[in-house]
Amino acid sequence: MILKEFLPDAALREFVQCYRIVHFQFDKFTQIPFKVYPPKPEECLYFILQDSLKVELSNFTVKEIQLPVIIGQQTTINRRYFQRNFLNVQVVFQPTGLYRLTGVPAFELTNQLVHADYILPKSVRFIQEQLQHAKSYSEMLLIINNYVADLVRNKQKDFHLLDSVSNSMMHKRDHVTLDWLAKESCLSTKQFKRKFHERTGVNPKTYARIIRFTKAFNTKNAFPAFDWLRIAIGCGYFDYQHLVKDYKDFTGFTPNEFHLLENNSPESMLGLTGELYRSRVQ
Repeated sequence: MILKEFLPDAALREFVQCYRIVHFQFDKFTQIPFKVYPPKPEECLYFILQDSLKVELSNFTVKEIQLPVIIGQQTTINRRYFQRNFLNVQVVFQPTGLYRLTGVPAFELTNQLVHADYILPKSVRFIQEQLQHAKSYSEMLLIINNYVADLVRNKQKDFHLLDSVSNSMMHKRDHVTLDWLAKESCLSTKQFKRKFHERTGVNPKTYARIIRFTKAFNTKNAFPAFDWLRIAIGCGYFDYQHLVKDYKDFTGFTPNEFHLLENNSPESMLGLTGELYRSRVQ
């Protein structure tokens, strides 16, 4: 079993944050819990290689996934239901990576789940077949890395300074203003907001909030003993109440309520969370 993230080749990191392999195995006596997924600053390409995955979206629509799918930028929770032998390989794109590779405005994918061959070359289904016949995780990573390299060679949109600025937002610890982001992108504030929405799927303020919320979420999972005030201040919140507001806005739960659900997730049950979340907050 595995839940781990791997860096792509250096030449591809402009477009891809990581590759993620998820392999859950449950015996026939175990009741499999569902997983509540909060918003993260990411768009993903999913390859379901064994069994299937049911996803309940924020509008209560339930979709069963077997073919490759794109999950756009999420701003609300969704619930995912796993089967007993679940294997999934994901390509997690950089903030503007999917837009640059496909030319599809990211806002068309926000809070959506769509078949990948609607916006990617039809060869994406052939890649799924290759992955299903791979003999190891290492072989899967090689297949997916070669596929992404081919997408990059045929990218639809050129680099813009906004892409670099958007990526840097993921790693900045200090609050930055909209005017500063626009200036760094060599755009007016109005132009920046429009292009940012087109390339990431949400407005800059929402994206910054999702980044900050995700840091708090990852920190609590990596260091369960940390109290919430310490996490709030360490992740850039003015106080605990501002953190609570983000949790309620993005998940519908208080921090404690949401992490009770998180502690009963499939990966927590299988003991796969500690190393993963510690790697995310380094």
